[in-house]
Formats: sequence, structure tokens, C-alpha cells
Amino acid sequence: MNIGERLREERVRLGFNQADFAALAGVAKTSQFNYEKGERSPDAAYLAAVASKGVDVLYVVTGERLSVGEGTLSAGELEMVEVVRSLDEEDKGAVKRLLQAFNQKK
Repeated sequence: MNIGERLREERVRLGFNQADFAALAGVAKTSQFNYEKGERSPDAAYLAAVASKGVDVLYVVTGERLSVGEGTLSAGELEMVEVVRSLDEEDKGAVKRLLQAFNQKK
């Protein structure tokens, strides 16, 4: 998987279409398309902009996911993670769909 494919994967994970994602990153839709096709590489300003919207930039660039250690989470975030971990797979799926719905309202 290349940078463009991973970038597309992150965009889809966050629930954005190409046009909306391009707008939040401050680029034209054609630039977003070219990034995802691997015809151009995004610059640092673009990567910083999408990182602020939840893109795992380390994953996009290297293919390795950012590890979220307990030391990087706030107390409230840690509590939510612990609750989610205690759920069965069906309930985890419901929570994920709910979070995605909230994220799309932004």
C-alpha cells in the first residue's frame, strides 16, 4: 500500500468525501485526487492540516500506526477506552457507528 492509498483509507475512515477533505486541508479537489492516486505527494502544510482533523500522518507516510499509549490519554479518554474494551463485539460495532455519525456532523 502506498502513501496515496493510505491517505484515502484515512479519509474514508474519518467519513469524508474527497471534496470535503480537500477543503478542510486547504487544497483543491484535484490535488486531493492526485495525492490519493499517487501522482503527487502532499506537502508538510497539508499533512499538518489533515493531522488536526484526526488523520494518523505517521501511518500515511510510513504505513505504521501511531500507538496510543495510556500515558497519552486524558483521564476521560482512558475511561472511555476501558468501557469500550469491556463491550462485546456487537456493542463495539454500535459504538463505532455512533462515533462515526457524530464525526460526520462536524
